[in-house]
Amino acid sequence: MNNRKMTITVTRYRPEQEDEPTEQSYDIDYHDDWVVLDALNHIKDRIDGTLSYRWSCRMGVCGSCGMMVNGEPKLTCAAFLRDYYPDEIKVQPLLNFPIVRDLVIDMTDFMEKLSAVKPWIVREEEKPVEEGEYLQTPDQLKAYKQFSMCINCMLCYAACPVYGREPEFIGPAAIALAHRYNMDSRDEGRDARRDVIASSEGIWECTYIGECSEVCPKDVDPAAAIQRTKVATTTDWFKSLLLPRGGKT
Repeated sequence: MNNRKMTITVTRYRPEQEDEPTEQSYDIDYHDDWVVLDALNHIKDRIDGTLSYRWSCRMGVCGSCGMMVNGEPKLTCAAFLRDYYPDEIKVQPLLNFPIVRDLVIDMTDFMEKLSAVKPWIVREEEKPVEEGEYLQTPDQLKAYKQFSMCINCMLCYAACPVYGREPEFIGPAAIALAHRYNMDSRDEGRDARRDVIASSEGIWECTYIGECSEVCPKDVDPAAAIQRTKVATTTDWFKSLLLPRGGKT
């Protein structure tokens, strides 16, 4: 019989009932192999069916279960109870986003910023299908592969003090994905993205604190992507001054 207990305290916000978020605590049985998401699912299934939060895959792939766990942005499917036991675990919605209900945030701002950087392969003209695929060498893949691992979990936005202070900032994940496609040998959309990522709300807002890379569950290193984009943008600017046709030879 399991006699070990843990307290899980969660943010509650039901807009039809409350003007401001509150907290509610639940005592649950401790299980060494449980993650925080397991605890939330247990609470919802066995204790309080009104608790609201997002999750999907439980495998660190979908990115939808990101929340603040004891003040740190975490994927709750990867945060084990054993790392906190016997202390209380406090679960809150991701910082820097409006709360829709309980642990559910409004991700509209992030989705708009992500769309603005065109995170897809842009071609000026597609070659005919009969000419085959756009092939890449292993080195060409290696150039951007790390930055392609982003799962849009938004932990980096919750950790970023610049986004918290300046919500117009495009943010780490969007810039990292813009860098990913700029580095892709198949892509021709670099100029189309430049106006967004090189704007006053883009890369130059970043003060390189690096918290975004610290919390990234996939080791994307968005801080590095931002700094490399700063270098590339500056190089493009100098080329535009020194070389004809916008730096193209």
